[in-house]
Amino acid sequence: MQRLCILELLKKYLNVEAEDRLRKLLATKYDLEDLDAFINLQQATMIGRVRQESREKLQQLSKENYEEYN
Repeated sequence: MQRLCILELLKKYLNVEAEDRLRKLLATKYDLEDLDAFINLQQATMIGRVRQESREKLQQLSKENYEEYN
């Protein structure tokens, strides 16, 4: 998990596939270093240092729905 988090931090982009892998890894046993890396990645996405594909897709869908009904 730690390597995946570091890779996504370096790329500054969290794609849907990596998010799915992280969810699966979080459901398994992991160590403190893995958890720290995940928290760092999560904080980076929250402040905008790492873009999140799923969030961008959701925003685009919301925008399209808004434009469709207005």
